[in-house]
Order: sequence, then structure tokens, then C-alpha cells
Amino acid sequence: MFNINLKSSVPIYKQIVDSIRDSIVKGMFLEGDKLPSVREMAKLLLVNESTVQRAYRELESMGVIKTIVGRGTFIEFDKSRELLEKENVKRKIASVFKEAIYHELSLEDIEEIYRNVEKEAESNATNK
Repeated sequence: MFNINLKSSVPIYKQIVDSIRDSIVKGMFLEGDKLPSVREMAKLLLVNESTVQRAYRELESMGVIKTIVGRGTFIEFDKSRELLEKENVKRKIASVFKEAIYHELSLEDIEEIYRNVEKEAESNATNK
């Protein structure tokens, strides 16, 4: 469920944040679902509790989770699911752009692809 790579250059807390957000976007978590406690999550992922706490704080500041003292930490994404989905799409596009740059596609090539996709999307929208 949680993909954490201890050898990655991405900080562990950020990997936890991204993993939870991706799980929400994929529908693996529903609003109101309870997350493991900080201690349980740290034990599950074999990381320090302060790392999990930092990830939870970031998710809470984004409105993705809510911690209720004495009860636990819960998914609260009704307001943020669309934002998470957009961010997920942006990450995918960035990955594709990196690959395009690696293969030496020009900005003009990328813009042409964008225009073609945009025309196709508009055409599909009018045909519905």
C-alpha cells in the first residue's frame, strides 16, 4: 500500500505524503477512513516516528487528513480530492516532459503535441 524507498533521494516523509495522496486518488482510502497511528505507521514502514509525524502534519496542512485527539487520524479529502488528482496529473506530465527532453524533443514538438491533443479533446467533447 505504501511505497517507501529508503535509498531514494526523495525525503522519506515526502514519500509517505505522496503515497497516501496517491492512495486517495486511486480510491484506496475513503473519506473518514482511519490511518494508522504515528507509532503504528512508523513500525509498519520501519521509519522514525518523527518522520511519520512530519508527513501527517503536512497532509493535515493540505486538508487531506484530520487528527482528532484521543480518536486518531482520518482521511478528509472531500475538499482536496480534485486538487490531488490535478497534482497527480501534473506529476505524470512532468515525468513525460523529462523523457521528452531526454529524447531531445523541442518545445515546438511538445507544443504541437499539446495542440493536437487539445483539438482531439474538443472534438470528443462536441461529439458527446
